This record gives sequence, structure tokens and C-alpha cells, in this order.
Amino acid sequence: MEREAVLRAFRAEAEALGKAVGALPDASWDLPTRCPPWRVRDLLRHVTVAVGRVPAMLAAPAPDRPEVSAAGYYRPDARFSPETNADRVAQALARGGEPPAAEFDTAWRATLRACEEAPEDRVVRTRHGDAMLLTDFMVTRVVEVAVHGVDLADALGRAAWSTAPAAGVVGELLGPGWAAAARRAGWDTKGAAAQGHGPWRPHGPGARASGAHRDHLQLTASCNFLRGARNCATSHAEARGRTQRSTCN
Repeated sequence: MEREAVLRAFRAEAEALGKAVGALPDASWDLPTRCPPWRVRDLLRHVTVAVGRVPAMLAAPAPDRPEVSAAGYYRPDARFSPETNADRVAQALARGGEPPAAEFDTAWRATLRACEEAPEDRVVRTRHGDAMLLTDFMVTRVVEVAVHGVDLADALGRAAWSTAPAAGVVGELLGPGWAAAARRAGWDTKGAAAQGHGPWRPHGPGARASGAHRDHLQLTASCNFLRGARNCATSHAEARGRTQRSTCN
């Protein structure tokens, strides 16, 4: 994918998430999410950790060449192990001090600046040891913000705020066959979960979604399908005795 498109999607999705959580009442921060044991504040802090890794990655020596694609980043290996998952949970729960929304805002903007200043062919090393093009790694950060944005919307009882640029990135990552795979898994691919679960269809006889609304719905459906695919991959690994299902990545 082109870096400009990926960074545009990252900015759009991060801005939408930041706006959604920017003025939450105190009680909302303690609402449970579908990523237990995280509450809303913990899940946002997990996203902050995930998007905030990039400046340190860019400060480290660059690997000689990329070895893992954006899709390959989600392969079911030790990154879904109980130990790695426990570390994800602990990092989010351990954060504190700065208000979660302000912390997220600082982190994603610092990451965007660092990416814009880096060469287009820059290779980085992930915490799992993957050598990846920075652009490919940022595809996974778009996924992180988008998927957990749907999770947060679900916890807050809101319609998802998914953006069209992120829909394009997530759709390209999943590939043209994702809708067929979703149908085989029993998903309704003509609509999406406006709040993160259940089918959505336009209201009224012959109703059709607008272009912008359709992009929003496509991303919500894609995010839910991607979550399911990640969980299926982890469950497959568990069946081979190598890991247990990850809470959230």
C-alpha cells in the first residue's frame, strides 16, 4: 500500500477515536468492554501503547530488509501466547497519570510525525522480532485503532465512528476474498454491526446506504471479521497445544 494512503487512514481513524473519547463523563471510563479484563480506560491505554511504539522503533537500528508483510504480522505464533497476552493486559492496566484521552492524543500525533519524517523505504523491527516496512507496520496500527474503536463504541453504546480512509486500508489488507470468507463463517456482509455486533441493514423498502455510510459500514464489518479471523487463528494454534485464545491484540 502507498504510505500516503496508510498515514491518511491512520490520522483519520485516530482523530475520530480521539474525538469520540475526548469528553467522556467520568463514569464511562469504567464501563466494561468486550476485551476483558479491560474497562474503557484500559482499552484506550492499550491502543495508546500499540500506536505509541513507533518513535522508539524508528530510533533503533533499521534491519537490512523487510521479511514480514502486514498480513504476515497476524500469523498465529508466540505473539498470541498466554505470556504475550498477559503482557498486553498488564501494560494497559499499569498505565496511569495522564488522562487516557490526552495520552492517546499525544501518542498518535508523535507517531504520525515520526512516520512523516522517515524515509519511505524505512524498515523497522517490531516487538515480536518482525522486520517490516514502516508502511506495512502502520497498516497494522490502522487496524489496531479501527478494531478497538469498534470495541470502544460497543462499550459506550454508540454507533461506530469508523472512517472511509481506514475502510480502504483494512479492506486491502483483508483482500478481495474476505467477504466470501465472512459469508462462509455466517456473517452478513451486506451490512455491518453499527455498534460492533449483530447485522445491520438500511431501513425502509429498497433503502440503500450512501457512499460514506457504506464505507463506514464496510469497515465495521471488516473489523468484526478481522477480530473473528484473529481469534480463529489463535484458537487453531491452541488446538495444536501452542497457545490460548488472545484477549485482544
